[in-house]
This record gives sequence, C-alpha cells and structure tokens, in this order.
Amino acid sequence: MATADMSLVTAARTGLAALADPEKAVGMRKYMKSTMPYRGVASPERTVLSRQLFRGRILSDVDTLVATALELWRGAEFREERYLAITLTGEKAYARWQDVSLLPMYEEMIVTGAWWDYVDEIAIRRVGPLLRTDPARLVPVMRSWSKDPDPWRRRTSVICQVTAKEATDTDLLAHCVEANIGDPDFFLRKGIGWALRDYSKVDPQWVRGFVESHPDLSPLSRREGTKYI
Repeated sequence: MATADMSLVTAARTGLAALADPEKAVGMRKYMKSTMPYRGVASPERTVLSRQLFRGRILSDVDTLVATALELWRGAEFREERYLAITLTGEKAYARWQDVSLLPMYEEMIVTGAWWDYVDEIAIRRVGPLLRTDPARLVPVMRSWSKDPDPWRRRTSVICQVTAKEATDTDLLAHCVEANIGDPDFFLRKGIGWALRDYSKVDPQWVRGFVESHPDLSPLSRREGTKYI
C-alpha cells in the first residue's frame, strides 16, 4: 500500500493556516451551510497556494497521489483542505493517470462530501473526462448511479456531461434525467435543469424536444433547461 506524502499534506495545512481570515471564515461557512469550519481562505488565494505547493513537488506515482489526496480529504478539519485535495487530483502533471482506477477515490469524495461545492467540481472536471475517455466502462457506472439511493451519486450522473458539448452522450443524458425526473430534491431538479441548459447551447432542438416530451419535468428543471432556447 502506498503512503501519503505527509510533507505535502502538512505544507497544505500550514499554508492554509497562514492565510486564514477568521472573519471571512464565518461568512463562508454560513453561505455554504457547512458543518465543517472554514479557514477563511478564498478561491484566488487557494489557487496561488496550490500552485506553489503542487507544481513544485510532483508525486512519484498514482498510488501516492491517491493516498495523499485522501489523507488531505479524510483528515480535513477545515473545508479548504478538501478543496485542495480535489485540486491536487487535477494537476496537469497527473493527467496521464486519469483513468477508471481513480473512480473509487472520486466516488468517496462525492459520497462523503455530500454537498454541491465538492460534488459539482468532481462530477464535471473529474468524472466527466473519465466518461468521455472510457465510455465502455463509465457509461454503465453512470447509469447505475442515476438510480442509486445516494442523491449525490445521482446528481453526478446527471451533471457529469456539463461542458461536454458535442461529445455529450444524449442517450446517457436522457436516461439519467428520466431516472430522477420525479425526485423532489432541489439539487437534483436544479442539476437536471443545468444539464439540459448546458446542452441546449449545442443542440437546442434536442433539448426542446426532450422537454416537450417530458411533461413531468419539475417547473424548476423546465425553466432552467430552456433558459437559452
């Protein structure tokens, strides 16, 4: 079993602590309705920190990457540590390691993160590219997730093709939306609308036809999905 690069984990936590703004932290936590506290380090500052940390210290292999990201994630005491864990997994230096073997890590982050700020980033920027690279293995997983008891797996299945443009698998999109069309959960309804709206930029006729043929779409999903049509 690979072990985490604890010097990198420690540097990440120390870096966040040095940038901490307790006053900002209160507002950030309130906005995100988070049970986990914040350090109060905003996105631009985290971006600078992650570049300093992650681009000057390249991990040796994929197992060390997974172990290090999960150490940051599982041991997090502040929400920003988990943001950095997600950022670490997407570093360009590790692009060659992005394959289905990383899906269990992303799945853990989705299920244990269980909130839109984590899930949307992972769904669109991690799971989505895996889906397009290896549809033979990922399409069945997304179809399964679309009916999973966990709402965040389901949201992932719905929104994972946001930004896919012409590469969107419309059969998969339709399946995942239809599997969740009657769910009253706000984040699922909003996610359905987002997925349809995004694809409408590419094929508004397809989206219009889908919406018209699904009168059971919630008003929220319908309104969001047809915003650009």
